[in-house]
Amino acid sequence: MEIYLYQGLIGLTYSMYLWLLAAGLSIAFGVLGILNFSHGALFMLGAYLAFTFYGVLGLNFWLAVLLSALSVAVLGAVLERFFLRQIYNLDLPFQLLLTFGFVLVFDDLVKMAWGGMFMIPPMPPFLSGSVPIFGRPFPMYNLFILFVGVAVAVGIWLLFDKTWWGRKVRAAAWNREMGGMLGLNVPGLYMVVFMLAAGLAALGGALSIPMRPVTPGLGTAMIIQAFIVAVIGGLGNLRGAFVGAIVVGMLTVYSTMLFPLFELFLPYVVMAAVLLLRPQGLLGGR
Repeated sequence: MEIYLYQGLIGLTYSMYLWLLAAGLSIAFGVLGILNFSHGALFMLGAYLAFTFYGVLGLNFWLAVLLSALSVAVLGAVLERFFLRQIYNLDLPFQLLLTFGFVLVFDDLVKMAWGGMFMIPPMPPFLSGSVPIFGRPFPMYNLFILFVGVAVAVGIWLLFDKTWWGRKVRAAAWNREMGGMLGLNVPGLYMVVFMLAAGLAALGGALSIPMRPVTPGLGTAMIIQAFIVAVIGGLGNLRGAFVGAIVVGMLTVYSTMLFPLFELFLPYVVMAAVLLLRPQGLLGGR
């Protein structure tokens, strides 16, 4: 039983990485109506920038994470203002084509700037130890990621549900034309929301660097899993994204432990079952 509980903690850690990525994807879709396929590329850029700030330039780890998230958030403002704003009223295939084009562009830019080799950043010294849990050493960094994931979930909930700005965002998402008639600066709200979504993706990428190699193509692998999470939980539903991330993370860890031959297969089976039995997702509305 202790082994299963220990693996559950590992699964929760992986779930928090998925949550940080899927949260931004859900915010962009739930508020702006944009299905942003390039969200994984923003995750990758956050990882590369954090690697550069921390592993190459030698900046403080916290400062490196903050700078990478802010840099990608600014990039998100540029993408929203000059590209996404032009396609809000177009059909979904146009959104997918445009955002998939960003994936190709950012992958090539990463290769030009950093090369195609795997990069392994150093672990921050103050988070490099371990603590005994269930008779086994559990990495301090994993505990840190668990704390960050929960803190971000609470922070997003407070921001969108308990602040006046969050009420304005929800009003603009419900009916952008009516919001504009009532005096809301809908374009400005949309830009800030997309910056928040991009920053969350970069935060997930920045926090992943001590645990996984940084490599071109990382974003494509991550966006597939983020879509699985979002579909299971309900596209555009933040609570659903959190639940979906936990489902996929735990399923991945326990399937690797118990059914290693089907580890890559089972999340897709669960997603297919959700699409067949509850197409709106576990917590999504019709």
